[in-house]
Amino acid sequence: MQQFPHHYKVAAAADPDGEISLECEGLETIASVAPVEFDGPGGKWSPETLLTAAVADCFILTFRAIARASKLEWTSLECEVEGTLDRREHVTLFTGFTLQATLAVPPGTDEERAHRLLEKAEAGCLVTNSLSAETHLDATVSKAA
Repeated sequence: MQQFPHHYKVAAAADPDGEISLECEGLETIASVAPVEFDGPGGKWSPETLLTAAVADCFILTFRAIARASKLEWTSLECEVEGTLDRREHVTLFTGFTLQATLAVPPGTDEERAHRLLEKAEAGCLVTNSLSAETHLDATVSKAA
């Protein structure tokens, strides 16, 4: 891993109407629009879905690193995240994220230990640690067939 601080640079460009082009050197350009909840056309990524996806992505990447360091074998991890956007004191913001994580582990794996590592991943996720919204993890560990 590189030394801190790390820097990430993204460029956004748009016309008065239509898609916003999100670019980062070395990555595919993606299009973003306002979601239907904000009277946008929907059908593309939006700031709201991108942020919610970042929570899920970061959780899995954090778990992957923790499991590797802890020498925990696992076969798959699925994570669904629901972000709640609300208004508080005349400000629109995410008030919470609920993560539904399902981890499959090989037979003979200590399921309690695996669950603790999922909780450690939630606590160590840099995305949720950077947000003011509360996060809740609902994790299930099962033996892979």
